[in-house]
Amino acid sequence: MFSNLIWMFVLLCSSVADENSIRDADIFPSSPEIERGSSLELSCVLRKNYTLQRNANHIIWKLNDELIAPENYNIVNETVSNITIHNFTYSTAYVKCFMKSFSKELPLVHTEVKSGFRPDMPENISCIYFYDVNLTCTWNAGRETSFTTSYTLYRKLMSSPDTVGSCQTTTQSCSFFYPDNVYSNDFCFQVEAKNVLGASLTECVPIPLQKIEKFAAPEILSVKKIPGIKQLLTVTWKMPEKIIPLKHIICQVQYRNLYSNFTEFVNVSLNSKKSIGSCNLTGLWDSTDYSVAIRCVNNESAFWSGWSGEKTESTEEEAPSGKVDLWRVIESSHSSRNRSVHLMWKPLKSFPPPGRILGYKIRYFPENKAAHKRSNNSTEQKITLLLNEEAHIISVTAYNSAGESPEAILRIPSPDEKSSQMIEKVVTSTTNEEVVVQWITSEPETTKYVVEWYEELETDPFGRSWQYVSNSTKWKNNKKIFKPFICYNILVYPLYGSNVAAPSYTQIYAEEKEPSEGPVVDTGILGKNEVTIKWNEISKARRNGFITNYTIFYKPEGGKELNETVNSDVLQYRLKSLQANTQYTVRIMASNKAGGTSGEPKTFKTLKLDKEDIFFIAIPVEISILCLIGLWITCVLKKHTFKKVCWPDIPNPEESLAVEWPLASSNNSFLKRMSSQSKTVDFEDINVLEYCFPQESQEGSLLINYENHVSECTDINTKGITNRDEKILHNEENEAAESFSPSMPYIITDQFTRRQMHSALIPVKEVQPIEVVANDVPGCQQNPIKNEENDNEEVLKLEDFSEKALFNPYLKNSVKTREFLVSESLPEHSTDERKSQSSVLPPFQPNVLGQSYVTVDMFRLAKGQ
Repeated sequence: MFSNLIWMFVLLCSSVADENSIRDADIFPSSPEIERGSSLELSCVLRKNYTLQRNANHIIWKLNDELIAPENYNIVNETVSNITIHNFTYSTAYVKCFMKSFSKELPLVHTEVKSGFRPDMPENISCIYFYDVNLTCTWNAGRETSFTTSYTLYRKLMSSPDTVGSCQTTTQSCSFFYPDNVYSNDFCFQVEAKNVLGASLTECVPIPLQKIEKFAAPEILSVKKIPGIKQLLTVTWKMPEKIIPLKHIICQVQYRNLYSNFTEFVNVSLNSKKSIGSCNLTGLWDSTDYSVAIRCVNNESAFWSGWSGEKTESTEEEAPSGKVDLWRVIESSHSSRNRSVHLMWKPLKSFPPPGRILGYKIRYFPENKAAHKRSNNSTEQKITLLLNEEAHIISVTAYNSAGESPEAILRIPSPDEKSSQMIEKVVTSTTNEEVVVQWITSEPETTKYVVEWYEELETDPFGRSWQYVSNSTKWKNNKKIFKPFICYNILVYPLYGSNVAAPSYTQIYAEEKEPSEGPVVDTGILGKNEVTIKWNEISKARRNGFITNYTIFYKPEGGKELNETVNSDVLQYRLKSLQANTQYTVRIMASNKAGGTSGEPKTFKTLKLDKEDIFFIAIPVEISILCLIGLWITCVLKKHTFKKVCWPDIPNPEESLAVEWPLASSNNSFLKRMSSQSKTVDFEDINVLEYCFPQESQEGSLLINYENHVSECTDINTKGITNRDEKILHNEENEAAESFSPSMPYIITDQFTRRQMHSALIPVKEVQPIEVVANDVPGCQQNPIKNEENDNEEVLKLEDFSEKALFNPYLKNSVKTREFLVSESLPEHSTDERKSQSSVLPPFQPNVLGQSYVTVDMFRLAKGQ
């Protein structure tokens, strides 16, 4: 069973092999290499038995997957099909053979075809002979063949052509190495090139080996200067060992001035037997570095050796002959005693150069004190000195091992000195390559200037650059030394001797671009139809050029954008003719020569009313308020006047200081009771003394003769005094006021009236202190006042006061003259009666605190009967 399965598998595989054997074929030649442009012929040969449906007639050909035309086919028999491709120009191509079966193309076999050229005859054979090392020849192989080409170099003795040496290579160079490179001057050289398409052979070219000798580079042993001898260097070198003997050698010494980069050559002849060579280099510059190199050659050979390694040495030095370019920057100091002076200098580019500078000496002293000289040394080209307020002289010299240069001198003025302005105007301009500065001077005899330039934001004094200008009022420099978009300060200083005059100043941008940012806008005072727009300058680092103008763009909400342009020195502007109560958007654009940049926009809204509208509304209101305030002030200031007219004040006897009523008397308690503002008195119960003097005497003297004028006073009884009832008769008060002259003082006599006076008091609100005086004047009789409610009689007894009468200011404006007149002719019983009453009431005491008094203003005057 298992064996049957194996036989079935073998038969299946054999059947599959039969199917695949139909597709098997061979192609001839299998890897063709042909000359480019020639014809290509290929054959496709089937291997097995073929039926009529599967033979050479069904073979098709393709070149790089492109079908070849059937007219190029040639059917040799049922198993062979040939193809011919004319003018084959592909460097590499694939040719494939297919069997066409029904609608299918079954691949049979393919091959890679290469095309190329025959090797050209090599040309320009050259050889280099390294004695006892190698012999190397090179040639030019010609065009590329696209095939691997081998080369054979033949070396033949011309005296014996059969003596041939050869070397093979696939490159264009081949070498014979020691010991196969024997020296002979009777060699010729020949090159053969060969590839699959053919071969080519050159003629034998004779080349003497001494003419192609090349040896190794010599070695410099030393380059030295001789002390005391200037402008000279001695060079010593060693020759290589492998050189053809007995030949004359030429060595070339090259020396190069490192300062000017100028190169010169010196040839030195040597015998090959000498292994050491030397020479002296003369006519050199003082204090100058030189670089030296050497190469050598056989005088018959065409090939120099390589250059030796370079060695550098300096010639003997001499003292520098030129002054340094000296400049200064004077820094203003807060202290009047000291100031910083920054010195900087650069050596002159003298020719020849001064040699190796070891350092610089700085000497300085006050102008008027040369003995106080001080000095400093510096290896750098700058120093800072701290000087006082005096003028100073400063000098700087460069020195080397041979000595010092001449002094470069500058005068540092005192802070109080004012130098004249010699330069009237400075103008700057730029071109594609240069920055040009020109100036106009008022002093034509000035021939030397210093041009100083530095970045506007530069704070380091040593960051400044400067250059001396002689016999010209124009300076120009390469544009590349200025940074683009940076503002530079340029100052031009006139020089006269060691003094420096006042500079002229300008600014410049070597290259500009639009500002990096726009101004920040702010709105100031808002109005109904206008607004003030303000903005700040752009920082100097962001301007990128000189600001030429500002443009204000403003636009109402939903409206058209408008603009206004102002000069660069304007930082605020008033926009007018705006719409009231409208929102606006505003932005500012700063412009320079290169363009403009706008800042962030800002919105604002105009007012409904402006100041004028508010003013016209406020005027009536303010006038009304002022009128009310004025009326109130008038009322306050005239309060007593209005009160006197509407509510007149009545004096209060209780508060008077003129006299004092007895504290124990019932009348005193009565007066106290009546002095309250809430108490009232009826005028019917008051007895008033009638005026005792004639009318014509009211304007007379204060002293009245009692013998010439005697009046009688009648009693007038008033009734109906009731408490809490206030009955004021204005007409009676006016009559009482008219009966007294305003200029008559109020007089109290030294003697009490012989007759009793019935008195009543009316309430008063305010009583002022008065002075009471007594005088001997005729008096009048007064009847006692009887009180119906109290049967006790109270008699007021007046004691004698001073004989001299004083003016009473309390009654100054009430009546002109008021007197109590007591007649001596009164009956005696009246006197007795007075005396009897004195025991009841104590006499009036002058200047007694708390004593009350009664004025005539309180009485109602009785008219004469």
